[in-house]
Order: sequence, then structure tokens, then C-alpha cells
Amino acid sequence: MNLYYFCILYLIEIKLDMTIKKSYILFTVVALVLFPRLSAAQGRPSLGVSWSIVDAVTMYGNGQYVQAKSLLNKVVTVKPSEDAAYYYMGLCDLHLSDYKAAVSEFKKAVSIDPGNYWYRDKLAVLYSMTGNEDLAEDMFVKLLADFPGKSDLYYNLVNIYIKQKQYDKALSTLDSIETVFGKSEEVTSTRYGILNSRNKPEEAFKALLDYNKDNSSPTILSLLGDHEMSEYKDSSAMAYYNEALSLYKGYAPALFGKAEVFRIRRDYDNYFSVMHSVVQEDNIPSQVKCRYISALFRQGDPRFLQTFLPRVDSLVNECIGIYPGDTTVLQTAGLYFYSTGRNDKAKTYLRKNVELDPGSVSATATYIQFLAYTKDWKAVISESDKALERFPEETGFLEMKNMAYYNLKEYKNVILSCEKIISIAQDDTSRTLPAYSSMGDMYHEMGDSKKAYQAYEKALKINPDYLPVLNNYAYYLSVENKKLKKAYSMSKRTIEKEPDNATYLDTFGWILHLQGLDLEAKAFFKHAMLYGGKESVTVLDHYAEVLYALKEYDLASVYWDYAKQKNKGEIPGLEKKIKEKLDAIKGK
Repeated sequence: MNLYYFCILYLIEIKLDMTIKKSYILFTVVALVLFPRLSAAQGRPSLGVSWSIVDAVTMYGNGQYVQAKSLLNKVVTVKPSEDAAYYYMGLCDLHLSDYKAAVSEFKKAVSIDPGNYWYRDKLAVLYSMTGNEDLAEDMFVKLLADFPGKSDLYYNLVNIYIKQKQYDKALSTLDSIETVFGKSEEVTSTRYGILNSRNKPEEAFKALLDYNKDNSSPTILSLLGDHEMSEYKDSSAMAYYNEALSLYKGYAPALFGKAEVFRIRRDYDNYFSVMHSVVQEDNIPSQVKCRYISALFRQGDPRFLQTFLPRVDSLVNECIGIYPGDTTVLQTAGLYFYSTGRNDKAKTYLRKNVELDPGSVSATATYIQFLAYTKDWKAVISESDKALERFPEETGFLEMKNMAYYNLKEYKNVILSCEKIISIAQDDTSRTLPAYSSMGDMYHEMGDSKKAYQAYEKALKINPDYLPVLNNYAYYLSVENKKLKKAYSMSKRTIEKEPDNATYLDTFGWILHLQGLDLEAKAFFKHAMLYGGKESVTVLDHYAEVLYALKEYDLASVYWDYAKQKNKGEIPGLEKKIKEKLDAIKGK
């Protein structure tokens, strides 16, 4: 690589605190110094390939990865030995998630300039990212031999060894880091984690103690506190947490650890006192605070929340007061109030979150999901339409509309939304497949079997083993009592894939019944009863019909009683049918 390119790569790779545009100006200055024959009067220097690379780097810095790669492709067509061009093509490929192409470009750069650290490092990192750990390890080992002063190489090797579960190699590499660079929090924490994962708590604890003898670190002290907590030594843990906080008053792990000690001791006054300190601490990011509060109502003991609801409320309200415009806080508050049954408050905060951050797909989706949970179907449709104006390619909002349309029994609108999904995501089968499936279901609800089956056929053309379609297609054929051989074949595939799915077992058992194979059908219905079949009025009714056909009238009557208790209008005329069936066998 010539000196000009070296300047470009050097200025970018060492990540100077400057924008790409500033870097571009500096490149020009460097070029004019290196090439004094170019006068200002000549305008832009005619460096040809050189300036094309500079232009491409500028595009890359501005996020124009496709354009940058296109320009770099032209560069290597003219001059195939331009290693810098291949390197930046690889970086563009990385941003475009084309890892195979990125590997190819980095390999070309390395082959042209095998001594370049940056090229080899990026290729090794990419190997690790794509699961080629053996290749990554080999490259990092060789890089380390050539550049022993690069600490990142050691840590990359440690990460690879941990991924490969080669813990002895990882520990040995950590020893090398300490030999070359001395002890550090990062090395000690990593060593502790490895030893703990290998069920060596004494060695892990000793690693922390050894570091703590000569160093004062809130990180290591907090880990010592966590370790003591895991050993049920709360007094010792509290001492470590307090020592950590004496070094760094607002250190989050120590504050959370201290709060946990008080919670375990059932000292709730001090627990909430510490938690209010956490909420008020400026050095703890709001996201960290929200994560902890979320854990209280999502994963915590429901009895704790029920008992101390006003005090948890005070934490949430204080957080809102400190961060009135923080979208993470507003979303956490909305979900908290929803989970505790206060939907009006939940709606207020989730809606405000969308108003403050209208460009957030996540915030919008959370609000619409909340509206769906509260069965405000008209609002779901209205808000989904607004979302689609902002995010026209996000078909998830069309799916949310479909949920509302289905519950409002507006089946034709579901079909129209599915057609839009298919139009938007023509080549994305993960979206078109369920869309065709839903269209089939809706046509069936509308009584148009022909169009229903056409939609199912399109779905199965995409994926012949798509179980929801196979099951529904087979079941609806069985309801019409036609093409039972085809229905049998499709249904059989569903229970082979999911043998404990009560819905699929019901369909298959019912098809067997229609074919006169009631004894075989009984076995599948018995299995369905073990896996949720008793919760479905349809499955219970079908099983009773099979038992009735086998002349097991008493048992059939029992399951029909269960079906009547469950029936909320799903099977019209069920009681009348059962009465007629049981009357017909009186005296037998």
C-alpha cells in the first residue's frame, strides 16, 4: 500500500475524533503535501483511483454502503491490486450483512498486503462472527505473534476459547495478559466467570480476593458481594457492597446488591430507601433503572408486588418525575400499570410514548398491542392505519389490523390486508406464507371453500410442511366429508411433526372416525385429552362421538357433559344433538 492510502487508513482506523467530512479535507491536505507538483490552480488533484477510494470512504462514512461498494468495484476493475479498495468493500458488505462477500473481500486485501494488521484483524473478527472459530483462532494466534503488544488480540482469543468451551486455554491466555499488561478488573472478572461456570467457587473467590488485596475496585468488590450472597453470607456481602459504594457512591451493581440484601432480610424500609437512591442516582442510566423495575412486576414474587404496590408505585412515579420525556421510562410505566390492572394509566403513558417518539416502531407496536389486549378493536385499526402511514413497509401493523378485523368478524377486510402483505413482501415467505394461510381461513369463515382451498394450495406451494395450513385444510375437508384420503395424508404429517398437539390429534382422530376407524381414532383422542384436549368443546364432542360409535355410551355421556359445560356457543345446538343421541340408545 502506498503512503497516500496509508494516511487514509491511518486517519480512519485510529478513530480520530472527527467526522468523515473533516477527514476528507485532511486527506486533501495530506495529498497536496505529499504531491507538491499538484497546484491549487489545477483544482481537484487528478489522482484517479486514489480519489475514487477517498470518495468511496466518504460515502461509507455517510452510510451509503451500496454506492461506496459500487464505486470500489470500479476501482478494482481498473486496478485489481488495490488492497484498500477490497478492505472497504468488505466493510460495506459487513454493514449490508453479506458476510460471505465480506470474507472474500477481506481475504483479497490480506493476500495483497499480508502484513497489514487491520486487514487480518477484521478477517479474524469476521470468522469469529460467522462461527468459523478455528480459522479465527489460527489468525489471532498468528497476529499475536506479529503484534504482541495488541491487547485486543488476547481478549479476542479469550472470547473464542470461551465460545469453544476451551476454558484451560482461556485461563492460560488471561495469565498471558496479566504477564504482559498486569492485573486488571476485566481479566479478573473474566477469570472469575470462567471458574464459576466450571463449578470452582473457591478458586473463583480467591481470584477476586487476590486482586482486591492490592487494588481498590468497586467492580471487584461488588462481585465479591455477589459471591457471598450466593453463599448465603448476607453480612459479608453487605460489607463488600458498602466498601464498593465508599469508592463510587452511585455504583449500580453495589446499590442493587445492597437492596437485595435488605429484601432477603425482609427489611423493606431500607430496601425501598436504597431503591429510591437508585432512581435518584444520576450516574445510573434510566434504562438500567427501568430494567430492574420491570423485573419487579414481570418476574418478581406476585405477593411482594401485591403487598407493596403503593411503594412500588412511588418508585415508578418518581422515575417518571425525573425522566418525563424518556421513552424507556414511559414504556416501562405503561407496562407496569397494565400488569397491575390500571389500564387508563397504562394507556396514558404508552400513548405519550408514541407521541414523543413517533419514529419508533417498537413504541408504536407496544401501544397497539396494549389496545389489542384491552380488546379496543376499533382503536387497534385506527392506530395501525396511522402506523402504516409512518412505516409503510412494516407489515406487522397489517397483521395487528387483521386481529381486530377478525374479532369484529370483518373477514373480507382481513383478506384485503393479507393481499397488501403479499404485495409488500412478495419475496419474503416468512410473511406471505401466513398471509395465504389467513386468507384461506377467512374464505372458509365466509363459506367460500373453493377460494379457501386455493389460498391453502398457494401456501403449501411455498412450504409443503406448513402445519397450520395442513391441519386446517384437512379438517375443513373432513367437515365437508370429501377427499378424505387427501385429508388423511395432510393430517398425518401434522401429528408426525407435533405428536402432542391436541388440535392436530383431534383432526386426525376425526378423519379416522369418518373413515370408520373408530378404534384407531380413540387412541388419538385419548392422547389429545392428556395435552389440553379437555379445554376444547370441539375435541370433547368429537371424542364423545367416537365413544358413542364404539357403543361406550356411559363414557360418551361423561365427555358430552364436559362438552356442554365448556360450550359457549361454539357448537350451536349441541345440547339438542346430545339429547337425541342419548335418547336413541335408551333401553339398549
